[in-house]
Amino acid sequence: MAGWLALMLIVAIAGRETTRELNVFQIMEVRSTLGLLMLYPLVRLNGGLAAMRTSRPLQHVGRNLIHYAAQLGWFFALTLIPLGQVVSIEFTMPIWTAILAASFLGERLTVGKIAAVVLGVVGVIVIVRPATGEINPGQLIALGAAVGFGISVAMMKSLTRTEKTLAIIFWMLVIQSVAGFLPSLYVWRWPTAYAWSWLVVIAFCGTFSHYCMARAMLYADATVVLPMDFLRVPLTAAAGWLIYSERLDTLTVLGAALILTGNLLNLRGVPRLPARAGA
Repeated sequence: MAGWLALMLIVAIAGRETTRELNVFQIMEVRSTLGLLMLYPLVRLNGGLAAMRTSRPLQHVGRNLIHYAAQLGWFFALTLIPLGQVVSIEFTMPIWTAILAASFLGERLTVGKIAAVVLGVVGVIVIVRPATGEINPGQLIALGAAVGFGISVAMMKSLTRTEKTLAIIFWMLVIQSVAGFLPSLYVWRWPTAYAWSWLVVIAFCGTFSHYCMARAMLYADATVVLPMDFLRVPLTAAAGWLIYSERLDTLTVLGAALILTGNLLNLRGVPRLPARAGA
């Protein structure tokens, strides 16, 4: 999860720079295509394409189409409502994942895990301070995206029980490349050298961040792993302060403290699970 957090922080910075020039469909397509090329040497070292065969193709397709749609919904919501509201609603995702994992994967919702989720959500709300008022379509779209991310992560956790981590990431890139090909072709414009450099960064970090997430899911319950993702908010706020001179105020620090407290409660006394053969 430390790898996931670091790489996703870099993706956030690279995404801000790249969206100055390019459409989101094009960014996502280049990310998937370049990511597949970057992953291929690792595929070769682990038995080649034959080793990527799966007995659960429909779950791979379903999981990745849901994840792709959730990504699109998140970006679309950014055009309809303030960023603070989008981020606040997005971080309800671990709640949906925890509920789904408990309902369908047999994971237990302990008091510590529930406290971690609650403190994490409160911490995010303190940081982003979403405006109150009537619910508009953008808020509903953002909520749908958060639910979609939660379903995607729960399905990933299920896949780790029978599938190799590398195969999960391989099929994510293949399916999302196919799904986004025609839309990206419609909006395509040739990137500048500056945009290409950031696209390569997004492809590398986006691909191997998911590899880290899948490995984390292999070693721990989703209800343990996912609340740690709340740390992405204070880390991103700190990066914005250092790189873009965005204000880091008292409420942001307070929110980060709540998130850290929740994660410490969640991780306290959690035994390390042994790795399975072939992982």
